[in-house]
Amino acid sequence: MINYSSLLKSFTQEKNEKINNWAKSLPQDIDKGLCTQRHGDLPGWLDALNSLNGIKASTFDLTKELSIGKHQDLTGDQFHIVEQAFKNLIPWRKGPYTLFDKLHIDTEWRSDWKWDRVKPHFSSLNKRKILDVGCGNGYHALRMIGEEAQSVLGIDPSPRFVVQFYMLKYLLSNDSNQVSTQSPIKADVLPIGIEQLPNDLNYFDTCFSMGVLYHRRSPMDHLLELKQTLVAGGELILETLIIDGELGEVFVPEGRYAKMRNVWFLPSIPTLISWLTKCGFVNARCVDIDQTSINEQRATEWMRFQSLSDFLDPYDYNKTAEGHPAPKRAVFIANKPN
Repeated sequence: MINYSSLLKSFTQEKNEKINNWAKSLPQDIDKGLCTQRHGDLPGWLDALNSLNGIKASTFDLTKELSIGKHQDLTGDQFHIVEQAFKNLIPWRKGPYTLFDKLHIDTEWRSDWKWDRVKPHFSSLNKRKILDVGCGNGYHALRMIGEEAQSVLGIDPSPRFVVQFYMLKYLLSNDSNQVSTQSPIKADVLPIGIEQLPNDLNYFDTCFSMGVLYHRRSPMDHLLELKQTLVAGGELILETLIIDGELGEVFVPEGRYAKMRNVWFLPSIPTLISWLTKCGFVNARCVDIDQTSINEQRATEWMRFQSLSDFLDPYDYNKTAEGHPAPKRAVFIANKPN
């Protein structure tokens, strides 16, 4: 099992009563999130993680790309152990990653493209405490560490993604005896959703929510949840699906959208800015718009299921399979008032 003791200890040492109290109740939420009775494949995923025992990367790059280790770090047998362990966690959604110069994990999403679109617009992450909501396997969390964040806490209720993250982190860790949160990389991923965070946490300097809002039944509640995680003056980076339209326009799919069941609200840009303002954010603005391409989201050897090209009209990629406007994503930045 993943050892969160160092993360919990750091929370008890914070000068924030809500964080201190959360550290006491958090182990129960972690146990629930990593419950083998709920997730039958979890023991196999943890076995893959534990098979990395003693395998370490001598170097890494978390800036321009996520590259971990050099080929000289491994014997031939160790390389096969790493390759099989990571293949046992297929599908890999966010990335890509290059391990030990030889193993290229070509993930479904070119998450580096999204990062390149978002990065020019937010404030420096240097020495900031960051929350990454719906972080998946922690690709962007590691990129945030590459931007010299003080610490990054990712949350995602999918245990597969959590284990994927700790497989990567273990290669970077300085503890050869166990899979733990001991690492020079001050990033962690918890198997929880944002609704399990304490109310009015007022702790993080920066909060990312990318690819989450349209999955929430109540987008206003999600925006308020994000706001209360932030310190006064803290920055929100929000990326979500949008539609073209004027103030007040929102698309609510009656059935599926791009074959997804759980898409609830797709607002226009002025509408989402209005929502942010109504929820008490200031300086809300849209900084990037991009229509998702089949080169950015696609099936690969590491994600062998249907992907974006299967979700669009085969004769017109500007429409979804249901005939709706194709996925268009926008990045918004706003601040919690001082």
